[in-house]
Amino acid sequence: MIAAGLVPSLRRHTLAPAWRGWIARSAPALTILLAWQVVSTGLASPRLPTPAAVVATMGEEALHGPLLYHLGVTLLRVTVSFSLAMAVGTVLGIAMGSSARLNRWLDPWLQLFLTIPAMVVAILAYVWLGLTETAAIVAVTLSKLPNVVVILREGRRRHDRELADMAHAFRFPPRNLVFDLLIPELAPFLLAAARSGLSLVWKIVLLVELLGRSSGIGFQLNVYFQMFDMTRVLAYAASFMLIILAIDSVLLAWMDRRVSRWQR
Repeated sequence: MIAAGLVPSLRRHTLAPAWRGWIARSAPALTILLAWQVVSTGLASPRLPTPAAVVATMGEEALHGPLLYHLGVTLLRVTVSFSLAMAVGTVLGIAMGSSARLNRWLDPWLQLFLTIPAMVVAILAYVWLGLTETAAIVAVTLSKLPNVVVILREGRRRHDRELADMAHAFRFPPRNLVFDLLIPELAPFLLAAARSGLSLVWKIVLLVELLGRSSGIGFQLNVYFQMFDMTRVLAYAASFMLIILAIDSVLLAWMDRRVSRWQR
């Protein structure tokens, strides 16, 4: 009898923290939606449609419109540009953090690219390479690359010299130096570059699509902006924002937990 009475109590105590955590995570989004609903209802203007209207339009465009196609095109551009920027930026950042001479030579170029606006890079890429897919990918990659280099350079500069000396003393093979020492040590910096890069790359991709592509979410935003269809503008923008939020909340958050566990 006592054991039977304890089971529901234990379940309640186990579920309560989970519910509290879910409510705490959802509170900011619910607050934004509530404020949006109140303001849009009060204005009663097509310039600010209600959340329900945006969600309904999103569903309609996904089922009967071109939303899924343009989402896929933009997501592919984001994936390619992000991967290239992370790969090249990681190599350059580690190299610059490891060599003072190389850092002196490349730092002026790094500062130059850090100060050039993404719009200028996109315009120059389209002028020099034409209105092509290659130009779009190059523009996005170059705009994100300096940020990755800076983060990984600082991470490499802060490496544990005692661990490095121990690895050399015990004659670690190159493979172990990379996978057992370098990558775990740089994991927090790689994750920081990835999280900041994901939020930056998709915004630049939309800009590049708006300027010179005939497909993608950015292109559709430009079309509906010219038609002054704010409901579809918000529906297309929100659809891709939800994908980016899902990637950040699921994949990158899982990686963050793994990195934190390794550090402990």
